[in-house]
Amino acid sequence: KNMHILLTIFPIIILISMLFLNILLFDNSMAGPNQLALLLASIIGAFIAHKQNTSFNKLFEGIIDSIKSSMNAIIILLIIGGLTSTWILSGVVPAMIYYGIELINPKFFLLTTCVICAIVSISTGSSWTTAATIGIALIGIGEILDLNKGLVAGAIISGAYFGDKMSPLSETTNLAPSVSGSNLINHIKYMTYTTFPTMIITLLLFFIIGTNSSNTVFEFNKMGQLIESIAQNFYIGPKLFILPVIIAILIYKRVSAITTLFVGLLGGILFAYLFQQPLILEINTYTNTKTLGTLIKTVFLGTDIRTENIALNNLLIKDGVKGMMWIVVLVITSMTFGGVMHKGGFLKRITQLLLPKSPTDFQLIKSTSKSCMFFNITTCDQYMAIVIPGRMFKEIYKENNLAAVNLSRTIEDSGTVTSVLVPWNSCAAYHAEVFAINPISYLPFCFFNIISPIMTLCVAYIGFRIKKRNHA
Repeated sequence: KNMHILLTIFPIIILISMLFLNILLFDNSMAGPNQLALLLASIIGAFIAHKQNTSFNKLFEGIIDSIKSSMNAIIILLIIGGLTSTWILSGVVPAMIYYGIELINPKFFLLTTCVICAIVSISTGSSWTTAATIGIALIGIGEILDLNKGLVAGAIISGAYFGDKMSPLSETTNLAPSVSGSNLINHIKYMTYTTFPTMIITLLLFFIIGTNSSNTVFEFNKMGQLIESIAQNFYIGPKLFILPVIIAILIYKRVSAITTLFVGLLGGILFAYLFQQPLILEINTYTNTKTLGTLIKTVFLGTDIRTENIALNNLLIKDGVKGMMWIVVLVITSMTFGGVMHKGGFLKRITQLLLPKSPTDFQLIKSTSKSCMFFNITTCDQYMAIVIPGRMFKEIYKENNLAAVNLSRTIEDSGTVTSVLVPWNSCAAYHAEVFAINPISYLPFCFFNIISPIMTLCVAYIGFRIKKRNHA
C-alpha cells in the first residue's frame, strides 16, 4: 500500500522501453524478443516486490497460479493450430473463401469488400492473413475503380478485424478470456452485443459511401483467377459446410471450448480424407509421404499445398500446432509477468491510482478501455494491450461483482481492434507494408475499429448486458 508510485510503475516502464527497442531492432519482435522482455521485466518486478517484503516463495506461487489459469487457453491454442490447418486441407476454409468472393457486386464494392474480409477472417482467424491475400487483390480492384486507396484499405481492415475478433480460431479471441478469467464461448457470445451493432453501422457507412461512387465497372481478373485456382485444386461443395454447422451447434449447446474445437480438429481430418483425396495424393507425391503421414504433418507442422496461384498459396499457408508455439510462449511469459505484478501488489496499487474508491460499472469499464488503448500506443503491440489490462483489472472486476466476460469483451473492443489505428504499432506497420500505404491514409476509414471502443462505452453507460458474477 505504501509502495512509491515510481517503484509501482517501474516494471511497466522497463517493459515498455524494451518492447519499443524490440520494434526498432528486430524484424519480428514477436518471435522471441518480446517474450524475453516480459521475463526480464518479471525479474525486475520480483526483486522490487522482494525489497518491499514480499517473499520469493509468494511470488513464485503467484507465477504458478497465473500460468495454471492459462492452461485451458494454451490447450485451446494448440488445438486451433491443428484445426486451422486441417480445415484448409479439408476444403472448408477454401470453400468459405470461394463463396465469399462470389458475393462481390460492382455497385456495392466497399460493402462487399468488408463482408468478404469478415468471412475470410472468421474462417482463418487472422486479420493479417486476410489482408495479405484477399486484401491485396481487393486493393488492386479498388485502384481499377479509381477509389481512394485509404478508403478501400479501411473497408478491408474493418472486415478483417471483425472476423479476427469474433473467430474462435483467433489468437486474440482466445487470449482475452484467458487473461481475464472468462470462458471462450461466453466471451464470444457477450461480444456480439457490442460487435454486431458496430458492424451494422460500419456496413451502413460503406454502403452510403459506395453507392455515391460512379465507378461500377471493372475487371475481376485477379479474383476470377483465385476462384478458378480454388476450384481446380479442391473439391468445393455444400457438403463441406456440414462441419462448420456442427461446430456452431456445439457452441450453441454450450459444449466446452476444448471439446468443440477438438471435434472440429477430428472433423477436419475426416473431411480431408473424404473430400480431398486427389489433393492429398498430390501432396503425397511431392513430399514422398503416405496419406496418414500427410494428415499428421498437417496437424502438427501445417499445410504444404502448392498451386500455380501465388495468392492462393499465401492464403493456404498455416503452420499447424508448431505455428502456435510462439503465442503459447508469449502467454506463459505474460502470465509470469502478470503473476509477479499481482502477488507483488503492483496491479492493486495501479488500479487504486486509476480508479475512484467506489467505481461505478461505467467508470471501471471506461478505465479498462483507456488502459487498453494506452498500452497499444505505448507498447506498440496488440498482445500487450490485451495481457496487461487483463491482469490489472481482473481482481477489481471481481471486487465490484462484475463477471469476467465484461472485462474480456472490453479488452477486445478497445485493445484488439485499436492496435491498427496507432501508426507505430506493429499491426499498423504490418498493414502499411502489405498495402503500401501510410497508416494515416486508412485510419479515418477504419470505421469498425474506431466505433468499437465507443460502442463498448455506450453499452456500459446505459447498463445493457453488463453481467454480474452472481447471475447465470
